[in-house]
Amino acid sequence: MREDHFEARLVRRLAALREQRGLSLEELANASGISRATLSRLERGESSPTAALLGKLCTVYGLPMSRLIAAVEEQGAQLIRAAEQAVWTDPASGFVRRMVSPPAQGLRAELVEGTLPAGAVIDYEQPAVRGMEQHLWMLSGVLHYTLEGVEYRLEAGDCLRFRLFGPTRFVCPGPQPARYLIAVIEP
Repeated sequence: MREDHFEARLVRRLAALREQRGLSLEELANASGISRATLSRLERGESSPTAALLGKLCTVYGLPMSRLIAAVEEQGAQLIRAAEQAVWTDPASGFVRRMVSPPAQGLRAELVEGTLPAGAVIDYEQPAVRGMEQHLWMLSGVLHYTLEGVEYRLEAGDCLRFRLFGPTRFVCPGPQPARYLIAVIEP
C-alpha cells in the first residue's frame, strides 16, 4: 500500500471525525491543545500528522489510534499480506507504524508493529482510551518505555503487559532502531 495514499485517506478521516462531532476547528483546537492553524493545515493536506498529534486527536475522539487506522484501511479480508498492510511514518520522529492486523469492525484486539529510529522520542500525554490493555513485545533493539512515571528497559524477547491510564514515552537509545509489536485490546 502506498504510504502517501494512506496518509491522504487518514487526513480525510480526521476531517470527517471533526465534522461528525459538530466541532469547529477552534473547538477541536481547544479540546486537543493543537493550534487551529496546525489543524487547518492538516485538513488541507499541507502538513503530515505526527504521532503526538494523532494521539491528542484520538484522545478527543475517544478511540485508540489502531481504530483510527483501521477505519482508514480497506475493509474486507481477514488475511492481509505484508505488502498490503497500512504503513505510516511520523514525519517528526521517523517512527514507522505498521498495522499488522487485518482491518475489522467490532473486534477488540489488534496487532501493531512499531519501529523507532535510534535517538527518537515520542511522548503521549494520555491514552485515547483509558484502561486499554496492551502487550508490548520487543522484536529487536532496545526501547526505554515509560509508563505512568516508571521506566522499563526492554530488549529483544521482552514483553510488558499493562493497562494504559496515563502518559507514556517511547525512547530508542540506539544504536539500532527499536522494533516491537504491540497487541492493543480495547476494554
